[in-house]
Amino acid sequence: MKKFVKVSFSFGRHFSTRPSPLASAIAQPIPVITCKRQQFNLYQHDLPADAGRVKLGDLPLASDGWRHRKSNGDYFIIHPVQQAYEAYALSKGTFSELGIREMLVENLKRQHVLFPTHYQVEGIQTVLDGSHALLAAETGCGKTYTYLLPILEQILRRKLDEKRREFNTPLVLIITPGRELAQQIGNVAKSLTEGLGITTRVVLGGRTKQQMLNPSFEDIDILVASFGAISKLVTSGIYRMEEIRYVVLDEADTLLDDSFNNKLLHLMKRFPFHKNHLQDLAESIRGTQLILAAATMPSNMEELLSKLVNVATIEQVISPNLHRLMSHVTQRFMRVRKSDRPQILLDLVQNDKKRNVSTIIFSNKTPACDFVSLHLNGHGYPCVNLNGDMMLKLRLGQFEKFQQAEVNILSTTDVASRGLNTIRAAHVINFDFPLYTADYIHRVGRIGRIGSRSDCLVTNLVSSQAEIGGVQRLEHAARTTSPLRNVDANVKGIIRKNILKRIEAQEGGPMKV
Repeated sequence: MKKFVKVSFSFGRHFSTRPSPLASAIAQPIPVITCKRQQFNLYQHDLPADAGRVKLGDLPLASDGWRHRKSNGDYFIIHPVQQAYEAYALSKGTFSELGIREMLVENLKRQHVLFPTHYQVEGIQTVLDGSHALLAAETGCGKTYTYLLPILEQILRRKLDEKRREFNTPLVLIITPGRELAQQIGNVAKSLTEGLGITTRVVLGGRTKQQMLNPSFEDIDILVASFGAISKLVTSGIYRMEEIRYVVLDEADTLLDDSFNNKLLHLMKRFPFHKNHLQDLAESIRGTQLILAAATMPSNMEELLSKLVNVATIEQVISPNLHRLMSHVTQRFMRVRKSDRPQILLDLVQNDKKRNVSTIIFSNKTPACDFVSLHLNGHGYPCVNLNGDMMLKLRLGQFEKFQQAEVNILSTTDVASRGLNTIRAAHVINFDFPLYTADYIHRVGRIGRIGSRSDCLVTNLVSSQAEIGGVQRLEHAARTTSPLRNVDANVKGIIRKNILKRIEAQEGGPMKV
């Protein structure tokens, strides 16, 4: 029987009916959405009790008229309805009370992490219990610590009576869709295990031929790898998988989409996930625990997971904030002409410089990303460029320059939208508005994270007809305080289905996928 661990803590998106002392004193209504055309303004006291039942199209939106050419210059702003510290409420308990040993807790304190959030309490307990786990929660809430801490605790328990393993035979495999995320998780693992005798190795794509021709052999406990690299190195026998006891798919929704699916399933067949629940019955049985972490969860996630493991054995720890707009971040939507965007971008960046704010600028494709970088550098605003088409040697150092405050502006594509911990950033600019809701969720999630500034801002430049449908879905979700619908990170799958629908319409009959 399918087992759910449904988290019901109260720090989710909510609209307080209690006004602040300042609001009470001056009797000002608390805004949810304000617009250039004030008839579309929405205040908390105007929210209907059954707003979540209102369908898209039944509610007047400020963006309804944005398909008309005269709409240029219009805008609306979604206001924060809670503070950052409310969004990530801390538990009254401690990591030690969860069963995490003091040495790990001390290393956590060096990372300025003192108490777990409510979500981390539920997630850590679930992973420590040994069941397969799906950790689905909003970006920036600390999912990496949620799975790393219990895994490290279990490794330390195991090491007390463990026989020596052969070189390049890890206990833990953490797979990510991108190189920067693999590097980040590796750094977190190394900082948590300092002085504990646990070794972490990070393997990135772009050097696989060199690693196959001249491999290194060493003791490894934790192997963190981008998927493209590990699939080749495992097949060639450089890394051995027979001792793997924990497999983590970080950004699981991306790894399970059509870009990776078949190759990932082939790799996953190496692991005895089906034996995991038998380990407590017999010490001789060695199973592998599967942990999936995701900030977006497509509606067909169960179908995707069934290809890996018996879905009934997965405990799901799902945040009530999943697929909701970030309630503590200001989000501004501006209807602009394409030709006006370069000057608007300069104005925004100039204002950020005055406020000493670090900025991430997203574009949908590499040429636009390159243009943004050249444009800003040419006008005296130092900016680094990061996109998936860059050579590995150039790409690896770019994100670090931004993280280490060598520059305050990062121009990037969606390669930097998944999982990266960018607490330096306080402003996300969508130079190109994303065409898919999942991409918007991930981009916005680069700010408003645990440890981020409290005055984070998103600015969306909406300049094409294709982008307006996505804007309307977001505005509708804000006005009805409801979750975003049809969140699917499988872009290739969406495109394929749309093509099939067009073919069916032309030929007058259904086609098999």
